[in-house]
Amino acid sequence: MPLTPAGALPLLLLSASFAAALLSPAVAQSAAPAQQATAVSPDALKQREEELEATREQQRKAAELQQKLKADIAAIGQDRSKLNQQLIDIATQVRTVETRIGETEGRLRPLDSREQQVRASLDSRRAEIVEVLAALQRAGRRTPPALLVRPEDALESLRTAMLLGSVVPELRGRAEKLAGDLGELVNLRKKIATERDVLARDRDSLKDDSVRLAALVEERQRKQSAIEKDMEAEGARAINLSKQVDGLQGLIAKMEQDLKSAAKAAATASLQGAPAAPSGKPNLGALKDPARLSPAIAFASAKGLFALPVNGRKIRDFGGSDGAGGVEKGISLATRARAQVTTPCDGWVVYAGPFRSYGQLLILNAGGGYHVLIAGMERISVNIGQFVLTGEPVATMGSTSQVASILATTASQPVLYVEFRKDGTPIDSGPWWAANEGEKVRG
Repeated sequence: MPLTPAGALPLLLLSASFAAALLSPAVAQSAAPAQQATAVSPDALKQREEELEATREQQRKAAELQQKLKADIAAIGQDRSKLNQQLIDIATQVRTVETRIGETEGRLRPLDSREQQVRASLDSRRAEIVEVLAALQRAGRRTPPALLVRPEDALESLRTAMLLGSVVPELRGRAEKLAGDLGELVNLRKKIATERDVLARDRDSLKDDSVRLAALVEERQRKQSAIEKDMEAEGARAINLSKQVDGLQGLIAKMEQDLKSAAKAAATASLQGAPAAPSGKPNLGALKDPARLSPAIAFASAKGLFALPVNGRKIRDFGGSDGAGGVEKGISLATRARAQVTTPCDGWVVYAGPFRSYGQLLILNAGGGYHVLIAGMERISVNIGQFVLTGEPVATMGSTSQVASILATTASQPVLYVEFRKDGTPIDSGPWWAANEGEKVRG
């Protein structure tokens, strides 16, 4: 039976408000009477008070964190091993949270996509929604319009109507389909809300951990600067020397021959590089000493033990095409913006700074003729001559790629380049990376 004009108008208005709520709550809110725009409602005042209180709470927590950081750093004092251990622990925690955030974002993407599909399907069936709601009204179930603004309430009304037999038989099939779609939308919204709550908590945790890590890194470098009085001049000289060479091998040779701190580090690496274990198996227990000043494990004996320096997805592999007619000499990892970079192994820093098309470049002498090259970061937080431990934070990624060869192809996210060398020759780093989380060495 067709609707009378008097009955159709309220239903059309009801349907429009329901569809608007499905697609854009902000649009529904903007339809408020004009007089509300001129006078601040009690709800708006309450919301502002809540936002102000939340801001105060954030400021209070930030102040408490700063006080705790100062106390922690003061407690460390001159104990280098304690500082090293805290750096490694908090860097590990940061990377763990980064991983969780990436996994949550990965789960959210298909949920968000499906929610958009369901919303679009419901919006395209406005006429059907009006017809089903009209059937409910004709059957005497006059649900107040306010209850149908939210999908959850619309679903409850439909289910109740069908349970009571209020839906006419010829519309039952369509009512059930509509109820199914609304049910899926409600479930999707619950899952998305849960995932977003997890994401928000992890992001807050990452923010606090990053502040703590930055303070510890600053303290480490302050102590390092106190030991090496001429460190700033050495860094400037290193950059000048880097402009005199053509390639990476020339840069390594120049640093380890002409720069005092790098030469000292290289000489120490040659003398103190950890010998291979007699049994052929590395002594992983040596990694537990945060006060060590030489590699705990010989580089050659550490195959299958290293963790990648950053959380990311491998986009280029050793031996593959470099996109310019040559072959890759290392691996490239697409990362999150501002991701934390840690050392895969113990080693001495023989170069830290910008170099040609590599952006910021870090070179470690790992002893035994091995060098580890890491490039593409936005900021390096260690100095030439410094000994760094496995898992220690050494750099931070930017928001875009810094490596010229990557910029030409995938500039949408930052990319870290990692290269291993033995006696000056690039080698495949694949055998050194751990196959799973449980096999990775930790400091």
